[in-house]
Amino acid sequence: MKKIIFFIFIVFTIGGCKTADKVTKFTNPVMWADVPDMSATRVRDDFYLISTTMHLMPGAPVMKSKDLVHWEIVSYVFDKLTDTPKYDLKEGTVYGRGQWASSIRYHNGKYYVLFSPNDEPYKAYIYSTNDPSTKWELVSRTQHFHDASLFFDDDGRVYVFSGTGSLKELKSDLSGVKEDGVSMHVFERDEEETGLLEGSQVIKYNGKYYLLMISWPRGKPRRQVCYRADEITGPYEKKVILEDNFAGFPYAGQGCLIDDKNGNWYGLIFQDRGAVGRVPLLMPCRWVDGWPMLGDESGKVPIIGEIPLAKHDTGKRIVESDDFKSSQLKINWQWNHNPIDEAWSLIERPGYLRLKTNRVVDNLYAAPNTITQRMEGPQCSGVVSIYIANMKDGDVAGFSAFNGHSGILSIIKDGNTKYLAMSTNVVNLEDRSKSILGVDIEEKERMKFDSDIIYLRIDADFNLNKDIASFYYSLDNKEWKKIGDDFKMIFDYKKLFMGTKFAIFNYATKANGGYIDVDFFEYKKSDNKAY
Repeated sequence: MKKIIFFIFIVFTIGGCKTADKVTKFTNPVMWADVPDMSATRVRDDFYLISTTMHLMPGAPVMKSKDLVHWEIVSYVFDKLTDTPKYDLKEGTVYGRGQWASSIRYHNGKYYVLFSPNDEPYKAYIYSTNDPSTKWELVSRTQHFHDASLFFDDDGRVYVFSGTGSLKELKSDLSGVKEDGVSMHVFERDEEETGLLEGSQVIKYNGKYYLLMISWPRGKPRRQVCYRADEITGPYEKKVILEDNFAGFPYAGQGCLIDDKNGNWYGLIFQDRGAVGRVPLLMPCRWVDGWPMLGDESGKVPIIGEIPLAKHDTGKRIVESDDFKSSQLKINWQWNHNPIDEAWSLIERPGYLRLKTNRVVDNLYAAPNTITQRMEGPQCSGVVSIYIANMKDGDVAGFSAFNGHSGILSIIKDGNTKYLAMSTNVVNLEDRSKSILGVDIEEKERMKFDSDIIYLRIDADFNLNKDIASFYYSLDNKEWKKIGDDFKMIFDYKKLFMGTKFAIFNYATKANGGYIDVDFFEYKKSDNKAY
């Protein structure tokens, strides 16, 4: 009898394991990091997601997943943008502009991306590739489309939804707008809505067209709405499909719908989370009376959930440590504006990232070759080891919680003396050109030191009502000392319009010729949530 019971237990356990292998559990947000303006497409088992990184280069990051929970960066659509000198931090900047909300689609064996930089000359880009994990090629430049959704219809015609209900037809080769094609507004904003309805994402389901948008109704919180029609040109009817202030943070809104190979549907919708940026929330999509209702049965974003797909975790993350031993930068890094390629190297001193001064400036926001990675919630920490023996008089190098409001650890070379200072910087930008009008700097603490190697650490807490960065230094990577004050990080859409980033920098205030060598960036993430 004991043998029979034992046998039944083994069979039940193995069967349970097999069932569990087909389910991926998740906790929202699925990425507690700045991944806004999501657009997704699927080909068989592979999901691809594209997001916005504006003034960071390379840009338009493409992420891949097989279970909608574990995502890794596999490519960027472009290395640099060169429409104006502002992308090089000359004659202005593109802070908060550059590459905006993109659309990724699969059609006839190719993947396509459409995005419109929110800056001069106000023309869209269309790129394509056979494999999103490799290089993307430019297809065309077209007219500007705000927050656009590229759409390939079943009859082969191609459209772009953008703005507040704008619909235009493209030529079949995607070279531009079709002169005699569809060009219209498919709906007019009703009395309940204020301002723009934006963030267009379009799908076709059971023969109907579904246009997802974000809206700010009068006297009500931000929400996700859907416009539905039997014909692409309308008439369209509207329904609110999500309205939830998840986990105490502001209301969620703007994103996309995606299905799996088994016919299940999901929503990927971002939520503003303060200084960390706009984070992706994963949720069920329930088709109710032909409407894609987001959230659980009560219309709420779930804190935890399960996806009926096998877990697929490659171990790669959107933020990663780096020892700089490779001949190429890890894909997780992005430069602030276009880099000056001759002013950085991974081979001049193998195992180190060398950052050379290359332009005399007077503040971090004007400094080329600042290199960044995202920060993540709920808590994270970054450590850099920097060799500074080759800094020149007037050079400033260091590590920052970088945003329009920044907390900064600066190594300052003044004559033959080295100082470490913790300060706060707030940039002031001209509205039109985004030129730097000035930087409000407040130094909190300064100390002299003699070592040629220094370790800098930033700890960040993005839990509800926190957004605090703390700053530390060490001369041996063992004993750490706090410096300066805790810093309240801020997301400011009028300045950089992005989540706070880890940033490593080196710039000259007097003359070029100095350089630093970064030995490593060590990253740790804590799951110490406040809920």
